[in-house]
Amino acid sequence: MPPYTTSQKHQIAEFVNCTRTKESVATKFLKACGWSLPPALDAFFAAASGTSATITSELTKIFESYRDDPVESPDTIGITRAIDFLGDLGVELDEVTCLAIAELLHSPSMGEFTREGWMEGWLKVLCDTMPKMQAHAKLLRERIPREPETFRRVYRYAFPLSRMQGQRNLQFEIATEQWRLFFTPDHGGVAWNTETTPWLDWWIQFLEERGKKPVNKDLWEQVEVFMRKSLEDEEMGWWSPDGAWPGALDDFVAWVQAKRGKGSEMEVE
Repeated sequence: MPPYTTSQKHQIAEFVNCTRTKESVATKFLKACGWSLPPALDAFFAAASGTSATITSELTKIFESYRDDPVESPDTIGITRAIDFLGDLGVELDEVTCLAIAELLHSPSMGEFTREGWMEGWLKVLCDTMPKMQAHAKLLRERIPREPETFRRVYRYAFPLSRMQGQRNLQFEIATEQWRLFFTPDHGGVAWNTETTPWLDWWIQFLEERGKKPVNKDLWEQVEVFMRKSLEDEEMGWWSPDGAWPGALDDFVAWVQAKRGKGSEMEVE
């Protein structure tokens, strides 16, 4: 291999793991895409789309091997076998990657895969064997904390996925559980608690004091935006009372400022 930087070598290794192709092919696509992995993978899969018929056949075999009941539910993988599948992928139920797989396969509810979503999702990334699926799950695990766009796509999909059937909003307890998943690095997310400010802990404490109200879609989505901005500037110089933030976040800013005003240093409780 020619002399590449450490970052480039890592990109080549990820490309090879995901596509099961040669390093020379990986290098070709990565160079053409400015050493950016996502567009390089998209270009590779687009170029290989002519093999979709074979992939479809293999995907059908794998899907049918995980169905709960081939007679009564021929087009659905239920929660029991979905858990088995995720285990075979090497994906834990309490990590963000689990939700990323659900987003990829268009899961209609937690722990359920449909034939249509399964085929569309795996065809999109041209994964037709368990090793390829495992490699893609690993790639998602690495992308989520590093790529804000990937994180945001999975985070926003988690809202409808986590709602109770027939409800418009997310129950507070479920929202809290998901925030701790997405905003904690131990679960494959992004750390919101910092050395100076326990943002995640304070946010949940603040909402508990407000009465544990259900979380609507707008608040759910804007919390992730707020998280990014608060990590860029923990003093919140970007915040304005005239901004278009949900009322809960406006009140949270005031709550944080009051809490910080209790002493000269920000305390982690």
